[in-house]
Amino acid sequence: MTTARTARTGAAHRLAGLAEDALGGPLPVRLRAWDGTETGPADAPAIVVRSRRALRRLLWQPGELGLAQAYVTGEIDIDGDLAGGLRLMWAATRERRLHAPRPGLADKARAVGTAVRLGAVGPRPPAPASQARLRGGLHTRSRDRAAISHHYDLSNDFYRLLLDETMAYSCGYWANGEPDADPAGAQRAKLELICRKLGLTAGARLLDIGCGWGSLTLYAAEQHKAQVTAVTLAQEQAAHVREQVRARGLEHRVEVICQDYRDITGGDYDAVSTVEMGEHVGDAEYPAFAAALHRLVRPRGRVLVQQMSRGRSAPGGGAFIEAYIAPDMHMRPLGETVQLLEEAGLEVRHTESLREHYIRTVAAWHQTLERRWDDVVRLVGEETARVWRLYLVGGALAFEQRRMGVDQILGVRPTREGVSGMPATPAEWYARLERP
Repeated sequence: MTTARTARTGAAHRLAGLAEDALGGPLPVRLRAWDGTETGPADAPAIVVRSRRALRRLLWQPGELGLAQAYVTGEIDIDGDLAGGLRLMWAATRERRLHAPRPGLADKARAVGTAVRLGAVGPRPPAPASQARLRGGLHTRSRDRAAISHHYDLSNDFYRLLLDETMAYSCGYWANGEPDADPAGAQRAKLELICRKLGLTAGARLLDIGCGWGSLTLYAAEQHKAQVTAVTLAQEQAAHVREQVRARGLEHRVEVICQDYRDITGGDYDAVSTVEMGEHVGDAEYPAFAAALHRLVRPRGRVLVQQMSRGRSAPGGGAFIEAYIAPDMHMRPLGETVQLLEEAGLEVRHTESLREHYIRTVAAWHQTLERRWDDVVRLVGEETARVWRLYLVGGALAFEQRRMGVDQILGVRPTREGVSGMPATPAEWYARLERP
C-alpha cells in the first residue's frame, strides 16, 4: 500500500499523530490539511480538514459528536466515498482492535501543544444550528414534543422530496427479495403485511400511534376499510394527514389527533400499531408504554410494534444520531423489548427481522438525497443537507454491520381464558403480498 508524501512538520502529519493516539493504531484513511499537506494510504478515501477550527472543535468536543459537528459545518469533508471512508474506519476498529484509550494528562498536554503549534487554540466553537437544543426533564411531555418537532417538523416539502409517493418514513419490505421492486412498492408491501398481521377487516378499529405522514393510516382506511384513529406529536405530520384525509374523502373513516400517547383515552381497539415510534419513548418509560398498548386493545385484539433495535454490545444510535436526528431515543436488543411487552400482559406470537430490508430502504433515500441535492439545499440549507447525508450513510452501515436492526413484533391480548384468536400459521400473511 503506497502512502502519500508529506512534510513531517506539516499540519497533516501533526494531525495524523493526534488521530493515531486517539485511535490507538495507524490511521486507515488519508488525511489532507488546510495547508495542502497530506499523509496516509494514498489509495484510501481522504479526510479533508479544511480549517483549524475543526481541530479546535475536537479539542473541546472529542469523539463522534465533535467529528459530526465538524462535518456538518463543512470544516471536515471526505474526498471520495463517504460510506467507504466510514466503512474503513469501522473495519480498522474491528479488525485491528483499535480503541480510544483514555487520555492521561501527558496525552492532553501533547494534544494542546500540537494545537498551539497549529494555531488552533481558542474559545469553544458554538454547536451547529442544526443540533437539537432540548430543555427540561428527560421524557417530560414538553421535552418529548420538542424532540419530535426537531426532526419531524423539519419541512413537509423536504420529506415529500426525500420519500416516495407513500410518504412512509420507515423500513420497507421487499417481498420475496425481488431485486427490481421500487421503494414505493416495498413500502406498500410493508403496509399490506402490517394490515394482514393485525387481521384488519372492514369496520375494524385501528389505533395508529406515531402515525407519521399517515402511510399506514391511509392504507388501512382505503384498502381494508378500517376505522382509524391516527396519533402524532408532530404538527406538520398531523396537517399533512388531515389534508390527505380530505383529498381522499376518508373523513368518515379517519380521525387525526395531535397528542402525546400518554394522553390517549378510551380503548377497546381491535388493533394497535406503532411503527418506529417506540424508540422515542425512553428506557424508563417503556414499561408504561407497553402497558398502554395492552390497555388500549380489546381481548383477542392484536398489537404490532415495528421498532429499531441494537446489537447486544452495540451502542445503538450514538452521539450524532441523538444530537441531530432522534434526541433522547433509546434502542435495546429485540429480546428485551419482547420481555417488556410480555410483562405488560401481551402474548408475543411472532417476530420478524427486517434488517436487510432497511439497508435497501435507507439506500433508496440516500440516492434520492444525492440526486436532488441542490433542491434539498434550497429547502433546508447545506448544513442540514449534510446532516442528512451523514445520517443516511451512517445508518445504512449500522444496519449492514448489525450494529442496529429493526423488527416487527406481533402481540395479542388474550382473553382471561387464554384465547388468542390467532391463526394457526402465518402463511396467509405472505401470500401474494404486493397488492396491484
